[in-house]
Amino acid sequence: MISPEEQGRANLYGLLARLFHAPPDAALLKALAAERLDGELADAWQGVASAAASADPEAVREEYETAFIGTGKAPVTLYTTAYSIRYSNETPLADLRGELARLGLARRVDVYEPEDHIAALCDTMRHLVAQQKSDLEEQRRFFHKWIQPAAAPLCAAIENSDQTSFYKPVARFATGFFDLEQLAFEML
Repeated sequence: MISPEEQGRANLYGLLARLFHAPPDAALLKALAAERLDGELADAWQGVASAAASADPEAVREEYETAFIGTGKAPVTLYTTAYSIRYSNETPLADLRGELARLGLARRVDVYEPEDHIAALCDTMRHLVAQQKSDLEEQRRFFHKWIQPAAAPLCAAIENSDQTSFYKPVARFATGFFDLEQLAFEML
C-alpha cells in the first residue's frame, strides 16, 4: 500500500503519460471535464477540464497529429532529449536505456517510440512511485536527470505553438505539476 498522496502523484504522472502518448478519446475528454482537483494545481486543472468540456475528439486528434507527429519534422517534439542535449557527443538515449535497465525496466517490443518520449518518462515516474515504491531519493534522481531539464522548454514549446489549442492548458498543468514536484524534491 502507498499513501493517498503518493497514489495521487502516480495518478497524475499516469494521466500526463496518457495525454502525451496519444490524443484523448471522447470518454477521456468527458472524464477530464467532470474531474475536479483541489490544492495548488486547481487553477491549472480547471483549464484542462474546461478545454476538455468543449473539445471535439476529432479536432483534438488532428491537433495531436499536426503538432506532435506532423509530416516530416513535427512542429513540437515530445522527445525530451531535443530540449536537453547540449553537445553533439552526448548519448542521452543510451544513458537512459542503461538507467531503465538498472531499474528493471525496458521498452515493450510492441512500442516503437524511443524511451525519451515525455509519455514514457512520465510513465516511468508513475511506475517508480506506485509499482516499485522507490524511495524518494531514487525518484528525485530520475526526475532531475530525465524530466526536469526538458519540462519547461517542452511545455513552453507546446504553449507557444500555433498548432496547439487543447494541449495549451495541458502544458500549463504539466508545468505546474513538474514545478510542484521540483519544489517537493528540493525539500528532501
